Amino acid sequence: MSATEHLYLDKQHPALWRAISGLGLKVQEAAEEAGLGPGLVELLNVRISQLNGCAYCLDLHVRKAAEAGETPQRLAVLPAWRETALFTDQERAALALVESITELPDERSREHAEAYARERLSAAEFSAVSWLAVTMNAFNRVSITSHHPVRRDRP
Repeated sequence: MSATEHLYLDKQHPALWRAISGLGLKVQEAAEEAGLGPGLVELLNVRISQLNGCAYCLDLHVRKAAEAGETPQRLAVLPAWRETALFTDQERAALALVESITELPDERSREHAEAYARERLSAAEFSAVSWLAVTMNAFNRVSITSHHPVRRDRP
């Protein structure tokens, strides 16, 4: 393998990929059990992938968000969610929490984001959103490190 070839981590260690994929399925179950709808889950996946700059995951989760009923307008303004009234209190709390987990800001900022989320999310929602962020960040890092390609849509 040359230094310029991309090494797909998921192909190099398929058992590890299956393990993280299994974790992703368990996180989905926890989100469902906590009452988080698929639209919110995908909205959070998109926001985390935006922050991490993961093109592969953005392509995948923007599609899934649209399939779950997310609107093009809300997806377009997602990076500026704080500047619009298009998002509910629950969505704002979840977005603040996943951003804090993804960016790992200073302790005071983390505590503020967590307190904001705890006021608006149940314990089950808070935990499921947190696990979603942890897991999506891991998927982003696998795809970014592997240079997973985004395939062009067929006309």
